Amino acid sequence: MSKAFLTMVTVFAILLLTACGQGQGQGEETKKLIMGTSADFPPFETRDNKGEIVGFDIDLAKYIATELGYELEIQDMNFDGLVGALQANRVDFVASGMSATDTRKESVDFSEEYHRSGEMFVTLKDSELKGMADLEGKHIAVQLGTIQEEGAKKLAEKINLEIKVLDKVPNMIQELKSGRVDGVYLDKAVGQGYVKELDLAGFDDESEGTPGMAIAFPKGSELIEDFNRIIAEMQENGELAKLHQKWIAEEE
Repeated sequence: MSKAFLTMVTVFAILLLTACGQGQGQGEETKKLIMGTSADFPPFETRDNKGEIVGFDIDLAKYIATELGYELEIQDMNFDGLVGALQANRVDFVASGMSATDTRKESVDFSEEYHRSGEMFVTLKDSELKGMADLEGKHIAVQLGTIQEEGAKKLAEKINLEIKVLDKVPNMIQELKSGRVDGVYLDKAVGQGYVKELDLAGFDDESEGTPGMAIAFPKGSELIEDFNRIIAEMQENGELAKLHQKWIAEEE
């Protein structure tokens, strides 16, 4: 057998093996979902001391993605930019402590609710702001684009209430600690965490109920049905209760 023929056989074999290897890789390629969140909302999403994004919503999204056979990529952004990211199809879904309000439903679709906590006002321990009756004339910080911003504006239609809108919850807490606002208006589970961690005080918003939290999708997303199925399974098999116990129950 000539050297030239052996060389041709060897090259052909290498090409064949390479092509086969590429085909297997493509066939086994993991599907990926891109999730948008705003990692400044503990215990739902925040960064740990290693800089990793962790929280209730993160564990929920990872569980759903795994059950559906997807790899999960998480993108951190400002809360007020999340709906726009969905509308521009830069992310596949948003899990960020987002309440399924009627206003948001005009722009995005939602899964079934997975959590409901209500709202509260967080104050300093020595504050004169002790309850809803004390809100008259006070300065309150809220996060841009949240249901709490909407709620505070509704309250301001009835009482003399000054609202300061900021883009990050830690900035709101700093405004409170520095005395530039009298209170911070937050989701109750988030507020309770700050009260406990920073030795603050607070009281519940008794004005009206609010929608629960849900996962948001671009309008007409094909993912909603599958996500709802997994959320229902998690309610039945106790996985949602485990997440509540891990991230929220200890704050209540």
